[in-house]
Amino acid sequence: MNEALQDEIAALNSIYGNITAWRIRGENGTSYQDCDDDGETAAGGRLLHLMQVMDLWDVMVVVTRWYGGQKLGPRRFALINMAARDGFVRAGLVTEEKEGGRKKGR
Repeated sequence: MNEALQDEIAALNSIYGNITAWRIRGENGTSYQDCDDDGETAAGGRLLHLMQVMDLWDVMVVVTRWYGGQKLGPRRFALINMAARDGFVRAGLVTEEKEGGRKKGR
């Protein structure tokens, strides 16, 4: 691979990240959950917390962040969670009903 292409790939890898969280119920009441920030400090934990609050199980969510040159500060966490919540609704994992300002899980 030529050096210019390698530099381009490295640059692209630095401007996006895949933030993940997942929760699985195993047999005999065992549960597994984890998350990954992929360089977006604390974002994975916030996604996992959203899934816990919504009582979602047997689900994995991936939110891809693209850095467009403008720093969003703490607002980025709300945007990441909104993207995840929208995905849960579109997948039929939560209802549109709201109780106490939060969407309910299944």
